[in-house]
Amino acid sequence: MNQPPDEHIRVSHEDLRDFVATAAIKVGLPEDKAKLLGTLLSRNDLRGIFSHGTQQIATYALLMRDGKLNNEPNVHIVQETPSSILVDGDGGLGYFPSHEGTLKVIEKAKQTGIAVMSTRNHGHFGAAGIYARMPLEHDLLTFVTSGVQLNLNPGDSIYAAAGGSPMAFGAPAGEESSLVLDFGAMHDLYASSPHRDQIANLAPGLVLRCIGMGEICQSWGGLLSGLPLHGTPPRWNWPGANQGSLVITFRIDLFAEAATFRAQMDEYVRAVRELTPLQGFKASYMAGGVEAEQEALFKAEGVPVGADHRQRLEEVAQQIGIEVPW
Repeated sequence: MNQPPDEHIRVSHEDLRDFVATAAIKVGLPEDKAKLLGTLLSRNDLRGIFSHGTQQIATYALLMRDGKLNNEPNVHIVQETPSSILVDGDGGLGYFPSHEGTLKVIEKAKQTGIAVMSTRNHGHFGAAGIYARMPLEHDLLTFVTSGVQLNLNPGDSIYAAAGGSPMAFGAPAGEESSLVLDFGAMHDLYASSPHRDQIANLAPGLVLRCIGMGEICQSWGGLLSGLPLHGTPPRWNWPGANQGSLVITFRIDLFAEAATFRAQMDEYVRAVRELTPLQGFKASYMAGGVEAEQEALFKAEGVPVGADHRQRLEEVAQQIGIEVPW
């Protein structure tokens, strides 16, 4: 879970956005793509999704500088029908084909009722919630996932079958914050988790469901994009291009009147706020509610940037020769 750090300084999201864009331009990314990357990462910080926010530029900049990802990708459509689109990222970051493809698939769904987009040949696409949020204002319901190159070997742990396991779902509300469920199915079950064995002993069914969700991410977001089960030889030319993604979105009015659905969602959000919270939590929220609250707060007061976050940005700034915004 992403929690605001106890020790932090406040930095405006605009300054963080501009830092990311400056760093990306410095390592050769075209200005339009650099500005888009800065916007998407700083919005994640605003929502408190720090793991997928501006600190990620510390990794991305070096991948582009060192030639592991294409810093001048030619994002292009490979295949298209009235209700589907396949977008190639040309070895660059996954944000660019995923963002462009989601914009296009929104328009397709508005015309055809339901549409699906797959991307291939790119690196990390960031938080799945970025793309689940984009269709909300268009009265669309959305599912997003991504897969990464696996290299499973006999004797590996069953946990390895799930890969990174990102997925997100979106459902628009009216006056209240929309439902956006954005998570990694294996987040608490990675090898680094100190409680993984304990969780598996207490709730093996829960663990197997998490692995199963990860397998959906890998099959729908990875294999479907063209990633093979084994990455030797590599599927694509750029070493960091090891991911694919999938977005499915459809119109509410295929089944219900959109305004009525949004009004019911508002009632749902309000009802959830009245429920008794989980032990250790102060309040109950619909998924996405905490992020919406933090976005308003951090816009007004600045993003809380903790010590690790600052260190990552300071280190990459030193390596590529730019200034940090504090």
